[in-house]
Amino acid sequence: MKVVFDTNVFISAFIIPDSQGEQAFLLARRGMFDLYSSVAILTETAKTLRAKFEQTDEDIKDSLKIISRAAKIVKTSRKVTVLSDTPDNRILECALEAEADLVVTGDRHLLKLMKLKKFQDIRIIRLADFLRLFPQAP
Repeated sequence: MKVVFDTNVFISAFIIPDSQGEQAFLLARRGMFDLYSSVAILTETAKTLRAKFEQTDEDIKDSLKIISRAAKIVKTSRKVTVLSDTPDNRILECALEAEADLVVTGDRHLLKLMKLKKFQDIRIIRLADFLRLFPQAP
């Protein structure tokens, strides 16, 4: 299964100990699914860690290295302008490039697309629903 995490999943994984974000990221590190990301997603993650959570440059660099080891980083070739929030469009671009099965998010803009059930054959689901796909995982 090919999966793209929204920035908020990465933020949760690195800021909130024992969070659902951390649980999902640990599943990716264990190879339970193929995680994909992009430079744009990594850049947005770094910006958020710096601006909202006052993380040091060293901590941000370490977080991005950890993500890069767990995920396949794709170079996006298509521009998407489906949503008004530019970073959300970058998530969709990564999902298209990776030919992802799922986008995992808590973002309200992306979740509006969830009502349609799919975006170009890519399901958009909440983090809690994603974790339910792995009932055997601790």
